Amino acid sequence: MTIADVVTRDRNGIFECGGAWVRAHRRQLATVVTIRGEIDACNTDRVGEHLRRFVLGEDRVVLDMSGVSEFATAGISLLETFDDACRAEGAQWTLVASPAVAAVAADGGFSDNYSVPEALHDLADAIASRRRMALPLVRMS
Repeated sequence: MTIADVVTRDRNGIFECGGAWVRAHRRQLATVVTIRGEIDACNTDRVGEHLRRFVLGEDRVVLDMSGVSEFATAGISLLETFDDACRAEGAQWTLVASPAVAAVAADGGFSDNYSVPEALHDLADAIASRRRMALPLVRMS
């Protein structure tokens, strides 16, 4: 990692990766990792390095790529690597894709039907459902 990778724009936690900007925000239900700009063969490795930093144990991640204006086919390897990292940690993740990302990601087997609020709402519903299923077990103890 170079000093340029460490220094963030306006020191507000946004990492510049050769035309793409990565920022993470911890929410109660999940970490929302937002990527804006262009993803191509030149910056997928740098973007991927930053993404892997935000896969923490069994925490949930919403990968918000709704602001990605260009997404080269090299980006599929980025999603595959991110998926592998999440599976290794047991982390659930959801993709929020821009039209540019959705067009390429569908060919790679990735899909999305979400906005960030919809993804967080679905996560909240899943958590509530698991709690309801566990409640009878707690009462039996």
